[in-house]
Amino acid sequence: MATTAQWVEGARLRTLPLAVAPVLIGTGAAIGQDLGWGALELFEALLALIVSLALQVGVNYANDYSDGIRGTDDNRVGPFRLTGSRAAAPGQVKTAAFACFGLAGVAGLLLVVLAGQYWMLAIGVICVLAAWYYTGGKHPYGYSGLGEVAVFVFFGLVAVLGTMYTQVGTLSPSGVAAAAGMGSLACAVLVANNLRDIPTDSVTGKNTLAVRLGDASTRVLYVFLVATPFVLTVVIAPWHPWTTIALLALPLARGPVNCVTTGETGRGLIPALKDTGRLGLVWALLIAVGLAL
Repeated sequence: MATTAQWVEGARLRTLPLAVAPVLIGTGAAIGQDLGWGALELFEALLALIVSLALQVGVNYANDYSDGIRGTDDNRVGPFRLTGSRAAAPGQVKTAAFACFGLAGVAGLLLVVLAGQYWMLAIGVICVLAAWYYTGGKHPYGYSGLGEVAVFVFFGLVAVLGTMYTQVGTLSPSGVAAAAGMGSLACAVLVANNLRDIPTDSVTGKNTLAVRLGDASTRVLYVFLVATPFVLTVVIAPWHPWTTIALLALPLARGPVNCVTTGETGRGLIPALKDTGRLGLVWALLIAVGLAL
């Protein structure tokens, strides 16, 4: 039976900055769009944060379960996995994943009711289905090289713009650009993760984008994704000058980019994952402040 510490480790708390970051950006964009932003919108932002965090942990447990029962994690060099290590029964991990999805659903339903945007219930259902079928089901799209597309859409566009729209009922070009920047950074984390796992994924049938592109091209893609939010920051700046403060996060990109471009492999790439997540959170916080101002 898995210990509490192992369940916490299996939740992969280091990925949670990617859940917090889009809510920060969406809220900052909402504040900048509506001077009447107040207590109700703050509560809606907190609900959006609960949804995002619960979905992220749910995805982590779902991936743990699905990869574990397929044997994909048997020789993984990455973080501890509950199913692959046999520390927890697969059914327990699956239950934990759906418990998180349920929490996200309850918070999401309340958020939709408060916002009066009932059509967004469909988006919530799609988010849960996307979370499960990333590595779950008979034909997981994460095993077909589509994981980065889903991450860009759901951790970038949907998470940021959904947060903004539920608070103020409108979107803005700057919000869309910032959402794209967030999606790119979230993709960069996944690309670094999949770059590390090319040797094991390629022999277990997990044809991630990294496996399809190969080592060298995946490293180029990573650099492109990390650079994208800073390019978009410059694009947004003429309309929101304060967003230029997000460029202060640029030095944080040096470490993970060096790690990836100098040819690190296996466990040597783990710091790149952690540092890219930190970069995403700091950039998100700064761009959110800039949009709000």
